[in-house]
Amino acid sequence: MAGSPLRTQIDAYLEYLAHERRASPKTVEHYGRDLAGLIAWLEGARKRTAPLDAATLQILDLRGWLGDQARRCSSATIARRISALKGLYRFLRRRGEVERDPAAALASPKKRRPLPKVLAQEVAGALVESPAPAPKPTPRLRDMSEATAARDRAILELFYGSGLRLAELVALDVSHLSLDEATARVTGKGSKERVVPLGPPCVAALRVWLDQRETLRSSRRPADADALFVARTGARLGRRRIEDVVREQGNVAAARNDVHPHALRHSCATHMLEGGADLRAIQELLGHASLATTQRYTHVSIEHVMRQYDAAHPLANRKR
Repeated sequence: MAGSPLRTQIDAYLEYLAHERRASPKTVEHYGRDLAGLIAWLEGARKRTAPLDAATLQILDLRGWLGDQARRCSSATIARRISALKGLYRFLRRRGEVERDPAAALASPKKRRPLPKVLAQEVAGALVESPAPAPKPTPRLRDMSEATAARDRAILELFYGSGLRLAELVALDVSHLSLDEATARVTGKGSKERVVPLGPPCVAALRVWLDQRETLRSSRRPADADALFVARTGARLGRRRIEDVVREQGNVAAARNDVHPHALRHSCATHMLEGGADLRAIQELLGHASLATTQRYTHVSIEHVMRQYDAAHPLANRKR
């Protein structure tokens, strides 16, 4: 039923998300996959040739699909699929294509949000300083090693020093930097732009990397014209490689293989909070739309204080 009204309605909704709401490409991709799964399930469950239309679907259709999904999906995935359904029906109601909204009766499962993973300050500091060139047998390869070490140091400084998201760092261009002013222009979720400060170590690391970047530009092919971080091929560095950089340096500095870019972002926020920073300032730095998201770090900080208290205070372990 590739030409069914429901398929057309979903395509229009995804276009609206991408171009009018300016939702992230990942959100559009996930919602598109979720709603395509709804069509596939309905086609198999109904076993009839009548065209599918959002206007004729019942709450039992939606609950049947979600119930089938719940057997093999997490509560977070189910919640996202319910969000996709609700967004679709709100969109169609505004356009006058449906009169009823069966998705309005769907209740999202409660999601238990785990507290962010936070590195100790000394571990985060050691990780950021860990990239170093390895000896190579030829001058050209030695330059490549020095360049990649400088690049990796700058990446880690941005994650921990400025709290960037992975996607934000991937999208950075050289033109987004203002090293004299120690700031960077970042495009976050919902295509919202913000300016983040760069600490002196980060500015120094970026200057070293920009000098070394020419080494990679002259490798197999020219680097992407304005991409800040490039691979040995000269192309913009991708998400997977940046995740590998962080994990590799986590192994070197902390003997851990579970360090992720988001751990450095969380560590940045938590260490700022512990140092006395205002929640509003941290919210602005991280690009959180809601202060409630930033407030999660207060729980992390309190847990840290309690652990320090239990370990150090003479009354903490005294027998009562």
